[in-house]
Amino acid sequence: MLVRIALLTSLAVFGPANATTQEEALTASLLPGWQMDGGAYMAAVDLMLAPGWKTYWRSPGEAGIPPTFDWSGSDNVKSVRIHWPTPSVFKTNGMQTIGYHDRLLLPVEVTPEDPTRAVTLALKMDLGICDNICLPASVSIRAALPSPGALDAGITAALAARAATADEGGVTAVACMIEPIRDGLRLTARVALPDPGTEEVVAIETADPAVWVSEATAERSADMLVAVAELVPPEGAPFPLDRSGVTLTILANGGAVEVKGCPEP
Repeated sequence: MLVRIALLTSLAVFGPANATTQEEALTASLLPGWQMDGGAYMAAVDLMLAPGWKTYWRSPGEAGIPPTFDWSGSDNVKSVRIHWPTPSVFKTNGMQTIGYHDRLLLPVEVTPEDPTRAVTLALKMDLGICDNICLPASVSIRAALPSPGALDAGITAALAARAATADEGGVTAVACMIEPIRDGLRLTARVALPDPGTEEVVAIETADPAVWVSEATAERSADMLVAVAELVPPEGAPFPLDRSGVTLTILANGGAVEVKGCPEP
């Protein structure tokens, strides 16, 4: 039931598209970047949004639309790793979403099959973009990656805006309690880290993107943050959770701390 409610909510947000078009709201390109030591490249997806428009993070909240990436049209590309800058939290009509406004410069680390050969990066991306209405958007972009290329100040700044690691963020302990519920699991995460002195939003992800995760509640007791969320798989029943694949992202004061893995207490 929770999954169906979330899906209906997401669809309801998408209003009539006749107020504008994708072409008016979004411009997309690939910044070619530079080749790093070891042969990999650092490039970036550059999404320019019209004033007031936003798009979504990889875990966008119950009413958001997560972006999808298809790199299969690339040449001489073994793998692509996305480096997400810290997103913003949006609250509209009682709904919370997580994403980016005005511009998203998304660094991508590209590992070639053969570092001695030329690399062409091609992306087909589906995403949601929103202002007073929301539009489903699709872009197809490609670029030849230069060798050696040159450092790009925008990409460098976007890399610096990534979430801090648990160690960098001052996390000293983390543990998760798992309880079965009718259609999945309830996860209670306890994270010991310094109190930022402001509201914190916790996004919880699992290794399986098919598992729906509810908006987490978060409470503080001194330096202990407690976050609770429900995890519902497509089959709507309790399931074995890969604790090593759980990611907790704590957003506060315009920054983020990313915790990988959630062991037993």
